[in-house]
Amino acid sequence: MRDHDRLTLALVLDSFGNRGNGTSNSAIQYAQGLEALGHRVHLVGVGSTDYPALVHRIPLVSRMAAKQQMSFAHADPELFRRAFAGVDLVHIYEPFAFGRAALAQARSMGIPVTAGFHIQPENITYSAGPLRWLPGVDSVIYRLFRFWLYDYVVHIHVPTQLTADLLRSHGYKARLHVISNGYQPRFNPGDRYERQRSGRLIQVVASGRLAQEKDHLTLIRALALCRNKYRIRLTIAGTGPMERRLRTEAARQLAGMQVSVGFHQNSTMPDLLRRADLLIHPSIADLESVSVLEGMACGAVPIIARSDLSAAGHFALTQHSLFPVGKAWALAEQIDWWIDHPDALAVWSGRYAEHAKEHYSLDASVKAFAHMAVQAVSDEEPDQVQFNLA
Repeated sequence: MRDHDRLTLALVLDSFGNRGNGTSNSAIQYAQGLEALGHRVHLVGVGSTDYPALVHRIPLVSRMAAKQQMSFAHADPELFRRAFAGVDLVHIYEPFAFGRAALAQARSMGIPVTAGFHIQPENITYSAGPLRWLPGVDSVIYRLFRFWLYDYVVHIHVPTQLTADLLRSHGYKARLHVISNGYQPRFNPGDRYERQRSGRLIQVVASGRLAQEKDHLTLIRALALCRNKYRIRLTIAGTGPMERRLRTEAARQLAGMQVSVGFHQNSTMPDLLRRADLLIHPSIADLESVSVLEGMACGAVPIIARSDLSAAGHFALTQHSLFPVGKAWALAEQIDWWIDHPDALAVWSGRYAEHAKEHYSLDASVKAFAHMAVQAVSDEEPDQVQFNLA
């Protein structure tokens, strides 16, 4: 009989190698949290120190993925056999070939399998050039993901209710567990409220992949329209295929302002966010956006795009933290409003930090994930689907 307080879980992800990638960062954080609860965790994928996989290079696709800080893993049955020996549950993060092979191996060993939904099809199509405009292309990818992985598992972890609603609308039948990816305790206000805040530049920060669907161009256009733009220092922290374009547009439209665009080590992000007055999140498509949670937890007041494809808008606690997606003039108005109301900015800074701590801590998320794992392991019913690797 299994000890449900001491499970052994295998977390399968193509690449653990770069903590700048949100999915790999979340997986590593969950692994640490699960081990703190007394569970054992095997990490399986590229960059793992436990069970490392080789990189699988796909012409053209791998190059595009690398710009998003992603890589694909080579499916090795022997690696899976070693990694899954003695495991109570296999949890698969991505529906690609590596995850599909992991599913087949786990099934052959009689091990329960759960999955997470962390790759939004809209994120893929926004990076696919002209293919983005093909009618129904997003729906096709949702169906492919089902065929590859999600039709063969009973329990799926989704980070937000928006994700659950999207999956239901595309015919996903599994049991969906809405659990935030959470944020680490090191993201906190620290000494920001003891610092001297008067007579200085307003720190505006955006954090995340520099990709088309994250729409940092709207932020740059908005700042160009701000009445207070010369009181602002802008930092866009991230890397991705849009980096060169963003630097060019910032130099052209924000001449005379202090602007920084580029990658920041994850370890430096808490201090950057503690210095931020405003965290701008203009993204068009997001399943959750942990970067917004991290900013809120550090006391940065968010201004978030309201988009039907983004869950980030539900973090907003006031109307001045929202703007219509893609509307630079509306974003400019909100930025100017907060700068013109420093007392409100100070009050809402504390409210957002407390709200994040109360509702989105990593500890709470990991406990909910462990509960899902126990449910999956405890299921007495035989698998209701058949899996064929062919």
